[in-house]
Amino acid sequence: MSRRKMKLTFEERLALVERYLRNEVGINSLAKEVQVAISTIKRWIILYENEGPIGLLPTKKNKSYSAELKLNAVHDYLAGEYGGLGAIAKKYGLRNKSQLEDWLKVYNTHRNFKLESGGSYMSKSRKTTLNERIEIVHYCIVNGRDYGETAIQYQVSYQQVRNWVLKYDEMGEKGLEDRRGHRSGSKLARTPEEEMRDKLARQERRIKLLEMENDLLKKVSELERRRDLN
Repeated sequence: MSRRKMKLTFEERLALVERYLRNEVGINSLAKEVQVAISTIKRWIILYENEGPIGLLPTKKNKSYSAELKLNAVHDYLAGEYGGLGAIAKKYGLRNKSQLEDWLKVYNTHRNFKLESGGSYMSKSRKTTLNERIEIVHYCIVNGRDYGETAIQYQVSYQQVRNWVLKYDEMGEKGLEDRRGHRSGSKLARTPEEEMRDKLARQERRIKLLEMENDLLKKVSELERRRDLN
C-alpha cells in the first residue's frame, strides 16, 4: 500500500515532536499516525534538538556551510569515533544526514569543497623538497592512498600527490628526485647488477606496500564491524 503524503503545519510538527520527547508515543506510532516515513520523524526530532522549535519551520533557502566545517564533519565520520551519519549530522547542526552523505561523495571522488569566498579549499601545486615528497608519499600510502586527503593535509595539489606515489611505486625514492635540468644523455649507463638490484628493491617495496594496504583494510573492516554493532 502506498503511503499518502501529508503536509503538516509547523504547529503539527512541533506537537508531534514534543509528544515523543515526553515519552507519550514512539516514533513508529507517530509515523503511522500521520502517514509519513519514520526517517522523516527522526529528522524532525534531530532538528528540534539542534535548533529548538525554529528548526521545524519550513526553509526557503538552503543553509550554507564553510569548507572547513564540511571537511571536519567528513573526517569525524571516517575516524569512526563519533558515531554514524546521524550522530555526526547532529554534532554539526545539519538539518539531515543526507547533507553529510553528499559531502562524503564529494570527498571520495576528490572534488573540491568550495569556500564561501568562491575559492577552492584544495591547494594548488607548490614547490617541495625531496624530503617533503618522501614524507607526503609515505603518509598517502599509510592512509590508504587517499590523494585528496593527503593534498589537503600538506597543502599541495591532488595531481602532485598522485604523480609522486606512482613514481615511488615504480622507482622508489629515486623517482621523487627533481630531474628537471638533467639531460637524458647525461645519465650513466647501468650495469646488469645495478638493474637487478633495482628490480629486487622495487619488488620489496611492492610487497611492503601490499602488507601496509592489507593492514589498512583490516582496520577498515574492524571499524565497519564496530559501527554495525553500534
